[in-house]
Amino acid sequence: MRSTVLFFLLITALASVAQNPTIANKKLDGMWVPVKLEIDGAPLPSATFEKQKLTLVDSNYTFVAESVDKGMARYSDGKMDLYGRDGVNAGKHFTAIYKLENEQLVICYNLAGDSYPENFETKGKPTFFLAVFKKIVSE
Repeated sequence: MRSTVLFFLLITALASVAQNPTIANKKLDGMWVPVKLEIDGAPLPSATFEKQKLTLVDSNYTFVAESVDKGMARYSDGKMDLYGRDGVNAGKHFTAIYKLENEQLVICYNLAGDSYPENFETKGKPTFFLAVFKKIVSE
């Protein structure tokens, strides 16, 4: 009986971790800077994003570019939903897919927010935006 209860508690805990973006995606927490940006298959010059940064903490994001955008991020199975709260994207919803690969965070956004990208390709898709970030490590 005791082992059945412990098993049930373990399964419940694992399920809550899988459903809670705050716990399940702690590895995304931190400050990230773009190393590559691309829209509709065309890379953007690095000078256009050299001062940008993305900060993720729990389920909140702050993106600093020409202005500051803040909002909420929800993660599930490699998909991301971003809900703008403050800044030029306040009230907007963006869908995206993401992956951590070679110590980089790769996000492909659909700026229309009407569906998730199926892959990390933007060519021929003018509303798709690809960003590759590297994490800033505190000293």
